[in-house]
Amino acid sequence: MEPGKRVGWTSLPQMMLELAVHRQDQPMLRHWRDKAWHRVSWGEFAHRVAAVTAGLRAQGLLPGDRVLLVSENRPEFVIADTAIMATGAVTVPTYTTNTVADHAHILKDSGARAAIASSAALARRVAEAAGPGGLDLLVVMESPPDLPGIPTLPWATLEAARGDLNLLRAEVEQIPPGRLACLIYTSGTGGAPKGVMLPHRAMLSNRRGVAELADRLHLQDTCYLSFLPLSHSYEHTVGGFLLPSLGLEVVYSRGADRLAAEFQEIRPAIVTAVPRLFEVLRARMLAQVEKEGGLKEKLFRRALALGLRKLDGPKLNLLETLEDALLDRLVRDKVRQRFGGKMLALVSGGARLDPDLSGFFLALGLPVLQGYGQTEAGPVISVNLPWDNRRDTVGPPLPGVEVRIAEDGELCVRGELVMDGYWNQPEATALALRPAPDAPSGEAPWLHTGDVAEMVDGRIRITDRKRDFIKTLGGDMVSPAKLESLLMAEPEIAQAVVAGEGQPGIVAVLVPAEGMADRLGDAVGRVNAKLSSIERIRRFAPVPPFTVENGLLTPTMKVKRRAVLEAHAATIAGLHARG
Repeated sequence: MEPGKRVGWTSLPQMMLELAVHRQDQPMLRHWRDKAWHRVSWGEFAHRVAAVTAGLRAQGLLPGDRVLLVSENRPEFVIADTAIMATGAVTVPTYTTNTVADHAHILKDSGARAAIASSAALARRVAEAAGPGGLDLLVVMESPPDLPGIPTLPWATLEAARGDLNLLRAEVEQIPPGRLACLIYTSGTGGAPKGVMLPHRAMLSNRRGVAELADRLHLQDTCYLSFLPLSHSYEHTVGGFLLPSLGLEVVYSRGADRLAAEFQEIRPAIVTAVPRLFEVLRARMLAQVEKEGGLKEKLFRRALALGLRKLDGPKLNLLETLEDALLDRLVRDKVRQRFGGKMLALVSGGARLDPDLSGFFLALGLPVLQGYGQTEAGPVISVNLPWDNRRDTVGPPLPGVEVRIAEDGELCVRGELVMDGYWNQPEATALALRPAPDAPSGEAPWLHTGDVAEMVDGRIRITDRKRDFIKTLGGDMVSPAKLESLLMAEPEIAQAVVAGEGQPGIVAVLVPAEGMADRLGDAVGRVNAKLSSIERIRRFAPVPPFTVENGLLTPTMKVKRRAVLEAHAATIAGLHARG
């Protein structure tokens, strides 16, 4: 433990500013600007937070006010986030990819009267969403535009304020753990986004839950490569506060297209990702191997086969063990070096990671760990461990997290990590937070996750989404998540959505992998061979890619099923009409 450091923090600003006292010159954040990497130390971070807090107060920000924060991953995001909370106000992080309509919904629903945007373009979008007189303050980090009817302020003005760091440290010690820290709006894969009310205790509970894991991994003086949006609940907690508090330097990626180069340049110890990234990485690796061909391809595939044997059996014999050790040096070492050579954990979350996909990376010596969480739970509920990794599960619950399986199979969660509810939605809150049957009066409610699960040797195994079933015309219940996962596990298929509600059978719209449009039928045939008759794909059609820009992916690369079904309604209707 660091000198003078304690773990009984009651708020995120208290934790961050206290840690800064003992880490003055240690690097905290690294970002790319003007064609070079720049570092922000813990001491600089703390002084900038104090200045911005004073600047926001000078502009009239009061405890309880909601502040929209829309920015790319950069130091100013975390500085603004911490400063907003330090004033007692509430951060409302939103995606840079949000449309004007998205911002308008969140501004109206949250009641935010102040906003901080990173660029002039984003500021204009927020201003248009708010309308004339809709904001009392709009702070812009770069080149504030002239926005009639909206008071704008350069970020530099906030940072130029005279902040008293010692006084601020004393003030944030008084923030109670139950105070609302942020409103995180769900990504809206179905329906309008809801504002999840997360108090400080929820994120601090996540931090306590992974502290023991971090100690065993010896993460001090290592790097974390951050590329998921900080506005997402996972990155907001983990990349914004949890990992830096554990001693990692956070390096903000220049973008998904630079990841391969940054793995080798930054040499991170931890990366968090969504399953879609792992699908892309696997496809690229296999394409490269096929391109090289010859002995290299044979060695790669043999290393993969023996690696899978070590994971799943049967046990290797003596000669195979020696062969595997040789392939570890010839093949797996090179794979690990492509990821920087210092990787301790590649953590997947946000959606189900197919065991075959995680098995591919594990067999090649990369420590892929599947976790599980929800925005409503801080957001981390469970995670596999490098020394105890069951890839068919999402790992054991974090310390301090209670879980139970309801009679209908739904996973329920309880603990300090659970949200206070949905902002201004008491009915939705009452559905999500419910006491156990026959629970004594006053007992804390359980968060009903909507996921069907089972417990296996103390680990959570997610089997389905409770509310995401297709009911066919014959009354059969079919899981689209299962079918879509199987389809996207095939190398010919990049993205997939199935349909069939109230219809005689299941059809699919498929985005082919590059150069694979003519081979979709083979892939569907292989998947159908694994399915029961009621689950099989009767018809399919190729469609253009689902992207964030066309509104069919969330910013964290989750497919918006409802949006896809609406966008391709005519195609789907045609498939059903063919019988």
